[in-house]
Amino acid sequence: MEYVQERIATLHDFGTAQPAAPTDRATVVVPLTERDHASLAAERVLSTLEQVDPGRVLIALRADEHEIADIVSWVDSFDLPSTVLWCTAPRVESRLQEEGLDGTAGKGRDVWLGLGVAGDSEYVVVHDADVVSYDATHVPRLLFPLARDYAFVKGYYARVENDRLYGRLFRLFIAPMLRALAAEAAPEHGGAGNRDLLAYLSSFRYALAGEFATTGALAHRLRAPRDWGLEIGTLGDAYDAAGFEGTAQVDLGIHEHDHRSVGGPDGLGEMAGQVGATLFTVLEEHGIDPDYGTLPNRYGACARDMINQYATDAAFNDFTFDPEGERDQVDAYAGAIRPPAADDRLPAWRDADLDPETVAGLSAAAIEEHTSAGYASRPH
Repeated sequence: MEYVQERIATLHDFGTAQPAAPTDRATVVVPLTERDHASLAAERVLSTLEQVDPGRVLIALRADEHEIADIVSWVDSFDLPSTVLWCTAPRVESRLQEEGLDGTAGKGRDVWLGLGVAGDSEYVVVHDADVVSYDATHVPRLLFPLARDYAFVKGYYARVENDRLYGRLFRLFIAPMLRALAAEAAPEHGGAGNRDLLAYLSSFRYALAGEFATTGALAHRLRAPRDWGLEIGTLGDAYDAAGFEGTAQVDLGIHEHDHRSVGGPDGLGEMAGQVGATLFTVLEEHGIDPDYGTLPNRYGACARDMINQYATDAAFNDFTFDPEGERDQVDAYAGAIRPPAADDRLPAWRDADLDPETVAGLSAAAIEEHTSAGYASRPH
C-alpha cells in the first residue's frame, strides 16, 4: 500500500474508500457497440448502475438498424433513468455530414456525441461497458473530486488478471514513450517546448483509462479524436482547461477488461498508431516537436528498460511473464511511430455549429422509426 502524490491530486483506496458523491447531479455516459450488447460485462455494468442511482445514464450506441430494437429493449429492461443515443442513426449521420463532421464512426465520436448531450448536466462521467470487474463505487469515486472544486478526474487501476500483467498498450507504448519524450525535452539535451505538458501526461498512473469525469462545462470544451486516440486527446484539452491544480485521479482497484491481440485491424498495433498520432498532435500543438527519426530507437530503449522492471515485478508476485513476447510488442509499436497526419479531432461542442439537442432529437426520432413500440427516455 502506498500514498504517494503526483503533481495532480491522487486519491487512493486504502480499503475503505466509499465516498459520498453527487451521483444524482451526474449523467453517466456509456459507449456501447452491438458487440457489447447483452455481454456479461455490459450486463454487469448496467445492473450495477442500478445501485448507483445516477441522475441519468446515456448509452452512446453504435449499431446497425437491424439491431436497434433489441438493444433499446435490453437497455429498457434495467431500472435506470436511461436514454439511448443512437450515434450511427441515419438521421444523425446525415446531419453530421451536413455540418462537415462526418467521417470515421468510432468510440471517440460516440463519446463526443455523448458529451454533447450530457453536457447539460452539472457533472459527466464516462466509462466503458466491457469492465468485468465493474463496481458500484466507481462512479462515486470519479465524482467525489468534482464536488471539491476539481474539474477533471481520471480513473486508474491495475490491469492484472490470471496472474499476468495486462494494460499492454499503456505499459509498453505510452509509458516508455512519455519517458523517451521527457528525456528529449530535458534542458541538458537542448530540449525546448512545453515540458509541463509532458509532466502532466506522465502524472496519470493509467493515462489510457476509459474512465473519467468532468464538469458539464468542461465536457463541452473537450475535442475528441474519432477513434482510439480518445483518452490521450481528452488529456491534452484537460491540461489546457483544468491544469495540474484542477485535475485529480482516483484509485479504481483492479480492472479486468476484454483483451485484444497485437495484430489485425482492431489489434493493439493498429491502436498504437492511432493513439500515437493523437499524442503527437497534442504535443506539436503545445510546442513540442519530437525528433521522429530517432524516436523509435529512443522509445525502444526506454521500453526494454521498463520490460526488465515489469519482469522483476512479475517475479516478485510469482506471475507468468513473457519478456520475449513483450519485446516483440515493443517492436510492433515502434513501427507505428510516425509524424501525425491531419488533425482528426472533432471540435469542442462550445465551438461547434451543431446543437446537442438537435442530435438527441434526431436520435430519438430514428429510434422511434425503427422500434415497433416507439421510444422515449425512461423517467427517473
